[in-house]
Amino acid sequence: MEKTGFTKIGMLFRLALLVCLSCAMLSAKAQTARVTLDLKEVTLAQAMNEIKKQTRYLFINRDVEDINGRKVSINVSNELISNVLNRIFTPLGIDYYIDGKSIIISKRRQSDSKPVQVSGSVTDTNGQPVIGASVIVKGTTLGVSTDAEGMFSLQVPPPIATAQLEINYLGYEPVVVSVGNRTSFDITLEESAAEIESVVVTALGIKREEKALSYNVQQVDASDITTVKDANFINSLAGKVAGVTINASSSGIGGASKVVLRGNKSISQSSNALYVIDGIPMYNFGGGGGTEFDSKGATESIADINPEDIESISVLTGAAAAALYGSNAANGAVMITTKKGQAGALKVTLSSNTEFLSPFILPEFQNRYGTGLNGVGSGSAVYSWGQKLTPAARYGYTPEDFLETGHVYTNAVTISGGTDKNQTYFSAASVNSDGIIPNNEYDRYNFTFRNTSYFLKDKLRLDASASYIYQQDQNMTNQGVYSNPLVPAYLFPRGTNFDAYRVFERYNPASKLMEQFWSDDLEGGDLRMQNPYWIAYRNLRNTDKKRYMLSFSAAYDILPWLNVTGRVRIDNANSLYTQKLYASSNTTITDGGKNGHYTEQREYDTQTYADVMVNINKTFGDDWSLQANVGASINNIKTDMLSYRGPIQENGLPNVFNVFDLDDAKKRAEKSGWQEQTQSIFASVEVGWKQMLYLTVTGRNDWASQLANSPQSSFFYPSVGLSWVPSSLWDMGRAVDYLKIRGSIASVGMPFPRHLTIPTYEYDATNKVWAAKTHYPIGDLYPERTRTYELGVDARFWKHISLSASWYWADTYNQTFDPQISVSSGYSTIYLQTGHVRNTGVEASLGYQNQWRDFGWSSNFTFSWNKNEIVELVHNYKHPETGEYITKERLEIKGLGKAKYILKPGGTLGDLYTNSDLVYNEDGYIEVDKNGNVAVKDDYLDDIYLGSVFPKYNLAWRNDFNYKGINLGVLLTARIGGICYSATQANMDLYGVSEASAAARDAGGVLINGRDMIDAQKWYQVIGSQSGLPQYYTYSATNVRLQELSLGYTLPTKWFRDKMRMTVSFVGRNLWMIYCKAPFDPEAVASTGLNYQGIDYFMMPSMRNLGFNVKFQF
Repeated sequence: MEKTGFTKIGMLFRLALLVCLSCAMLSAKAQTARVTLDLKEVTLAQAMNEIKKQTRYLFINRDVEDINGRKVSINVSNELISNVLNRIFTPLGIDYYIDGKSIIISKRRQSDSKPVQVSGSVTDTNGQPVIGASVIVKGTTLGVSTDAEGMFSLQVPPPIATAQLEINYLGYEPVVVSVGNRTSFDITLEESAAEIESVVVTALGIKREEKALSYNVQQVDASDITTVKDANFINSLAGKVAGVTINASSSGIGGASKVVLRGNKSISQSSNALYVIDGIPMYNFGGGGGTEFDSKGATESIADINPEDIESISVLTGAAAAALYGSNAANGAVMITTKKGQAGALKVTLSSNTEFLSPFILPEFQNRYGTGLNGVGSGSAVYSWGQKLTPAARYGYTPEDFLETGHVYTNAVTISGGTDKNQTYFSAASVNSDGIIPNNEYDRYNFTFRNTSYFLKDKLRLDASASYIYQQDQNMTNQGVYSNPLVPAYLFPRGTNFDAYRVFERYNPASKLMEQFWSDDLEGGDLRMQNPYWIAYRNLRNTDKKRYMLSFSAAYDILPWLNVTGRVRIDNANSLYTQKLYASSNTTITDGGKNGHYTEQREYDTQTYADVMVNINKTFGDDWSLQANVGASINNIKTDMLSYRGPIQENGLPNVFNVFDLDDAKKRAEKSGWQEQTQSIFASVEVGWKQMLYLTVTGRNDWASQLANSPQSSFFYPSVGLSWVPSSLWDMGRAVDYLKIRGSIASVGMPFPRHLTIPTYEYDATNKVWAAKTHYPIGDLYPERTRTYELGVDARFWKHISLSASWYWADTYNQTFDPQISVSSGYSTIYLQTGHVRNTGVEASLGYQNQWRDFGWSSNFTFSWNKNEIVELVHNYKHPETGEYITKERLEIKGLGKAKYILKPGGTLGDLYTNSDLVYNEDGYIEVDKNGNVAVKDDYLDDIYLGSVFPKYNLAWRNDFNYKGINLGVLLTARIGGICYSATQANMDLYGVSEASAAARDAGGVLINGRDMIDAQKWYQVIGSQSGLPQYYTYSATNVRLQELSLGYTLPTKWFRDKMRMTVSFVGRNLWMIYCKAPFDPEAVASTGLNYQGIDYFMMPSMRNLGFNVKFQF
């Protein structure tokens, strides 16, 4: 893969953004009063008197004349008093400022067109100076920080009459004061309880007050995913949100991730979370990945997003939180809000990140026993059961000799600026990586442009954005045996010189080709091993993807409390995947072709979404509030795939890869695709009383194309929730600052499989005929529903301690799956809608945050517990074809080798079993024959339970410290419970290259039955064959790790004359596995699909990342 000039420049400078300060600050406590006025041609005195009645502010008139003669007209509803005063006084040439409960008015000064120097002090409630507080002229970028005495001085530009100062400091309530005639200010900051009044982004991008929510929503700041970066930013959420299980893909940099919220729910459908960008659901094309033979890695749509473009993330773990997404809501949602331009001077952020990669967890290898069998250097050229090598005869080879140090270079630039009426945002970023496998590369380039404009006195808001992504990857490998260089690298015989095979090809005068240098004896039977360097350089897999996203939204304020919004997004991607297997590659994978093999696959993915909403946000008197949203949407998703593959024909040109020169008898053309559309109407109503009690009701009706030919054309998904905030009405003492108790009920759905109601026939590309059978069509289709109950509490104590806890009960029923029951000869399978899976659990977070002058500490502990249970598979279900009632208590689905996922009532969706074991005698001991051999029996009738791959608990503890520009962040994560299975370890034992096999030889054999010592080779070549007896290769998946570490220093801005801010950071991910008994990372997965969690079959190891970051802000 060629590197462009842009890439090389990018490898020198890493950028990232983290633009602009927050655009909206909370209003000062003294200025949060709201006023409703409808006055026409009344005197100024009358208007002031009406404001006094509603707010109890007192007006003090310094020198304004004729307040009984001047006329004003104004019509506002529930408007901030500062806005009302501006509208009344500014046209009359009157200045004002608020001092406590007094509003002081005066004539506008003649010098208002000139800047004014103001100064003052900032202290806390104890009278201590607040050092480093920001003092900014509101609406501008002009500002200073308070000095060691809490003092400040700055020049305020005209017009002075309306100028305001914003004072902010972490941990304190922000304050806004009007300048007016004043030049000196004494500001007192009160400690903050900001989260009490915080606004969060919920389903469909609707912003709601946190205290009104009846379900759990957890927010993640942009800095949490950009400090320690990952090419797929989703991995950066691990350990930061309770109730979320994130398994990084073994596909490496940019690979897909498995994200499950509150447990796996479906027998046959995906349990992965829904991703939503700026309120619009995104279909996550991609995922999957090779697992057994095909070792191809996989990326996904969400991995294309530039993390520098993200403003914040809200995680809706429960069904009630995501209920407005209806048939897509069962698995919860990850809500991503992207950045937009900010008013003010142009702001530029540059960041450059360089990281070095090495394997995090590898199996333990041996290199002291050489090639051969039965302790001698003969009998086999591929096994390492030979004699013990003398130190002089040892080559010292380990698979780490094949692996390389990988690198990731991440660069980004963001630009933001504009006026009050028009703001623009632009970003460009690149990720360039070379992995630990030779010739493995990943490159991605992101470009985003966004503009926000205001018209018609700010009543009309238009927002348009465009993003372009170009992504390339080469040799992205997941797990599996064919074309996986880890297989020969791990199993290479230890008595053979590996260095001889580093030059992986030789010129063959007969064929006049460079051919693979590898011994036939090293093929390894069914593993089809090749020279690992030949795989890396001559079994090439390349993907080129181009994607663009266009979004447009409009909002119009009809009334102060009523507006209408509309949005549309087009998301198109096209990708080209090629595989080039050069001549002399193993003929099993080239379909017998000796001149090479070529695959070309083109895929086109399109999503078009549009919605319109009417939004109401109104208060009625002092006690009642109403927030309502009513809308409709349409979501259309389409994908088409065309592939062509086959060996190059015998008289063709070797290693010239194209679709024209393929063998006519063996070439395969495949075409697949689908389209689905969902049309919906939805509504949400939230009624509040005294800002203490909130009732929320939502409903959504979906007309899905999957329901074609079904008697029921649509499904309805409701939810109801109640939030009670007693601390809003009653003083609960100094200990309890905030208390909310909440509960919700929801019934939501899961996307249907396609084509359930109509016959479909598959094309057999091998025999070039249509399949004779189809599945039995379902006549009356019902939704796969998840009904959820949730109770929770949110609290804040002593201003610094926060607690959030939720209990949930989720039942997923009407499961649509193939129960593997008989069906008449005209059909291949029959799908039933039965089955019932239950998830119950608790998710909690406990936080602490405080600032002591220059030193700050924030800590957060998260806990997640989920119990997954199959309540029912098939019980007294009427066979739709025969009418007979059937019951099924066991369902065998995918697995690997002798390990199987078997579903049973009372078990979990992640239960592993086997029907194989060693032969035991009548006394219950392993049977050993007279030659010292043991034997395996593969047909035990009773299922042998191995365990569940699901964790019992997930824990995380995060700490952030700051002191005078130094920032330290530490994240520890732990997964408790569950099992994992390693077929890699089994094959290593079989081939005699594992440390366990060498240790057994050192000990004189393997002790079994507590008394019998048998030969190590005879033992391991029995229990390790055919991917191993699972009970001997099942490990506890419990692990504890130092997941993230960052240490940064922000240089004093005075070093750069206050023109630039520079931060230098050391960053690391997966630095230390504190506890783990498995020979691989239990948190890595080979596939984001079903039934491969916890299974390792020559899986690419997880990465340890170590690097540094430099960020510039102008």
